[in-house]
Amino acid sequence: MDRHGKVRWRFRRKGRADVYLPGPYGSAEFRTAYEAAVAGAAEPVTRSNSSYGTIAWLIENYLRSPKHLNLSDIRRKTIRRELDWLRGEVGQYQAGRIETRHVEAIMARKAGPTAANTVKKNLSMLFNFAIKYSLADLKHNPAKYADRRKENPDGYHTWTEAEIAQFLAFHQPGTKPRLAALLMMNTGAARQDVIRLGWQNIEGDRIRYRRHKTEIGGDYPILPDLADELRQVPADRMLFLTHGEGRPYKPETFGNWFKDQCKAAGLPHCSAHGLRKGQATRIAEEGGTELEVMSFLAHATPKEGATYTKKAGRAKLADRGLSRVSGVKAEQKLSNLSDRLDNRTAQHHEKKGKS
Repeated sequence: MDRHGKVRWRFRRKGRADVYLPGPYGSAEFRTAYEAAVAGAAEPVTRSNSSYGTIAWLIENYLRSPKHLNLSDIRRKTIRRELDWLRGEVGQYQAGRIETRHVEAIMARKAGPTAANTVKKNLSMLFNFAIKYSLADLKHNPAKYADRRKENPDGYHTWTEAEIAQFLAFHQPGTKPRLAALLMMNTGAARQDVIRLGWQNIEGDRIRYRRHKTEIGGDYPILPDLADELRQVPADRMLFLTHGEGRPYKPETFGNWFKDQCKAAGLPHCSAHGLRKGQATRIAEEGGTELEVMSFLAHATPKEGATYTKKAGRAKLADRGLSRVSGVKAEQKLSNLSDRLDNRTAQHHEKKGKS
């Protein structure tokens, strides 16, 4: 029983921190948490010295909860890193005393809009967790009403056809950067997936893997350019992409390495994630359906695929609409415009030379 007279159940095991068991005793929610704790699902963290009801105390309870433990490894690491920042900034404050204005003040400590919105999202997650399990005396979620910062709707830069060609022209056949790019373009693999690909994923003329984030399986034909690169990979190499001494990459390390390869090719604004988006965009622009984009990216639903197909569809509809107004095809208009601009530029230089 806590200091407020409320009965709380805790699971204790030597060498592990206490795990709070939510819900009424014997309920489905209680049994699920209890079984996870008995199975040793709780992370072996040290006993908390944080005061009851503080942000730090709430974070530590969340990190030991089934909700967090059921996430993928990479997602848990990401959230743990983000929550560690919160704990360092405002861990000592009582969660029940946080107001919306405080949430926005904490968001302001981050430089960019995406990082600020991540703070809002994580605080909202913690407050909802506390409300659901009657923790920290929270009755409402103050982060819910905090204003989000305006972000770039497109997120990471999407590679263009020209940028893909430039990267492949710089990184010649037989190089690791070229193999990495073609693997991602052929499979839609994210960085945490592409670093796990190896000969075990090849079956005949197809490459198969299960996406770590969604647990959705991807099944793709091996395209000629990738096939040419794979012929140069030793048959006894377990992973296609490794450090020079054969050590496997971590997702963050691979992302940084690939970013360096983009810079070397004169593309400092490009990234591994943007390459996946670029290939999905190409599929959509060639008339690919939402389901085709979904299958390429190994997403669980066609919702994200719709983003690409709608964007591609808008461009084509705009071309058709303008051609109806002018009575000529859009391609002809662009060609004529280009000629006129070239002539105008030449005339400008001639006048400048005479003056």
